[in-house]
Amino acid sequence: MSPTNPNNRTLHFIAGLPRSGSTLLSSLLNQNPQFYSGPSSPVIGLMMHVQNQLSQDELYRAYPKPEQATELVASVATHYYSDVTNPVIFDKNRSWTNNFGMITGFLNNNPKIICPVRNISEILTSFISMHRRNPYEVGGRINFMDEMLIKSNIPLTDDNRCEFLASANGILGQSYLGMQQLVMEGQGKFLHFVEYDQLMTDPAGTMRGIYDFLEEPEFLHDFEKIDNINRENDAQVYGMADMHDVRPVLGKTSADPRDILSPAVL
Repeated sequence: MSPTNPNNRTLHFIAGLPRSGSTLLSSLLNQNPQFYSGPSSPVIGLMMHVQNQLSQDELYRAYPKPEQATELVASVATHYYSDVTNPVIFDKNRSWTNNFGMITGFLNNNPKIICPVRNISEILTSFISMHRRNPYEVGGRINFMDEMLIKSNIPLTDDNRCEFLASANGILGQSYLGMQQLVMEGQGKFLHFVEYDQLMTDPAGTMRGIYDFLEEPEFLHDFEKIDNINRENDAQVYGMADMHDVRPVLGKTSADPRDILSPAVL
């Protein structure tokens, strides 16, 4: 199976850990006129929904058409990016590593998945710092962390927020376990880890490594003129108005975890 080409274009993937520079990376990739890297997309969820709907439909089970079903599921990516003209597309969703079979089964049996990663304590520090900047309802809704804790009748504390995020059901825990499982299964060759600190200290070298992994021609990026051209509605959807903010000049300004997290978390 060749790489999936929505309208004869190459499709790559971005997964990895949250708060590890994926939005920054997408903004940099978009400097290349050959590339399109949008915000997190619903493609994987839509594909799984179509697949599940077919498998549960009695009319389809009564007269299955497996080849057409595969084409139908795979076509989600084609139609979702029908408005994009760039020859290389990056679909971003952290659950790609948790659902690797959806790629190899429907899209590409030799995929390339970029995985931004970062020290866990720094990720939790970033989440808690963001919460403190957005402590109350933003955009008409409470932030997604506190929403989940309230639903589970868990007290709203920073320690509990960290525990939820790092749990198997949290965005950090799920992402970590997905990558870990693929590596343990010997599928690590399909992943390219991008260390957050390395991106900050050696952006040119980091980008060269990404292009080598993708087997795409290199491009000279501008690390002092960065713009997130695909802004998400963070306030209304996530309750965090600055969740995907990107600074125009590359540089690390993160807080020290020891100043933010409790000893129980550290």
